[in-house]
Amino acid sequence: MVEPDRISVIIDRDLELIMPGYLANRQNDLLQISKALQDGDFISIQTIGHRMKGSGSGYGLDEITELGREMEVLAKAHNKEDITKLATKLANYLQRIDIVFKEL
Repeated sequence: MVEPDRISVIIDRDLELIMPGYLANRQNDLLQISKALQDGDFISIQTIGHRMKGSGSGYGLDEITELGREMEVLAKAHNKEDITKLATKLANYLQRIDIVFKEL
């Protein structure tokens, strides 16, 4: 049984070996976003968002694609407050995700 606060996502078994690295990179993105916010570096945040937007769905993680899309838009607008909220949302998602690998 899945705990109510967990997010279960079914991913193609072909991605099983590379998924840990992908998720580790998203954790690294959180660190980079935090530093970029401190530095007022919205170009870096825009780049990270763009990368997430382009990669999330390819890994079966549509939520990461959506968060990346929003991050990119907010970075263009220099919206520090909402970027901070999105970074928290991404961190929460990464903590709560349970990946189930299956033949698709």
